[in-house]
Amino acid sequence: MDTARFDDTTLLRLIARSSNEAMSELYDRYGSLVYGLALQSTGDVATAEEITQDTFLNVWKNAVSYQPDKGKVSTWLASIARHRAIDLLRRKYSRQENNLYSLEEMPSFAPPADENIENELELRARQRLVRQALNQLPKDQRQTLALAYFRGMTHAQIALALDQPLGTVKTRIRLGMQKLHQYLREELAKEDFL
Repeated sequence: MDTARFDDTTLLRLIARSSNEAMSELYDRYGSLVYGLALQSTGDVATAEEITQDTFLNVWKNAVSYQPDKGKVSTWLASIARHRAIDLLRRKYSRQENNLYSLEEMPSFAPPADENIENELELRARQRLVRQALNQLPKDQRQTLALAYFRGMTHAQIALALDQPLGTVKTRIRLGMQKLHQYLREELAKEDFL
């Protein structure tokens, strides 16, 4: 059967009847789209491959649930991939969150051995000041900053992990950084560190 001549909706009807050829054609049409979305969302090749595989496995099992009046097949596939990416990032974030240090438990970074005691004391004072500044932030801003700077997550990964719009995440990071800058500037001026 020449499945290349069929439209997407027909392919899904054939997949619902267990047509391997139709599934192969759908994958040829949209495999790179799904993989690209997954890679952009997670930033990890192995995870993107897993999401792509899971997406098409979901299609194989649930092709009958596709409703053409609710959107195009490509939109449906992108939605499945996005939800799978969110699930994976939430699980990963949840595991990492259990291993996170609280701000009080974060280890201090010791200066090199050749530093003198004055430099070490100044470094520790600045570390305390940064911790105090972070504690002044609203929880949502503190959380996004921690994920971005302590966990190294991209804005897109944070948005997926927290199930928040990308713009909201970017705004929280920007506002948090502005508040940190202002707080530290004022405190350093008080302490005459400038």
